[in-house]
Amino acid sequence: MTTFTSTLPNDLMEMLTQKALALKLPKNKLIEKALRIYLDQLTKAEYIKSYKSSTDDDEILSIAEEGMVDYFKQLED
Repeated sequence: MTTFTSTLPNDLMEMLTQKALALKLPKNKLIEKALRIYLDQLTKAEYIKSYKSSTDDDEILSIAEEGMVDYFKQLED
C-alpha cells in the first residue's frame, strides 16, 4: 500500500472527522471508500458520454440495426 499525504480545508477535515466518528471508521478508510465511489462514478459518466456521442454516429447506428435484425431472426426460429 502506498502512503499519500495531502492537505484539506478545515471545514472538510471537520466533516471528515465527524463522519468517521459516527461511522466508527478510521479517516483514511472513509477517504478510501469515498474516493472509490467517486472514481467509479467518473468512469460511469465517461461511458454515458461515449454512448450519447455514439447516437450521432451513423456507422454505429447501422451496426446496431444489423444486430437487431439478427436478434429478431433468432427469436423467430
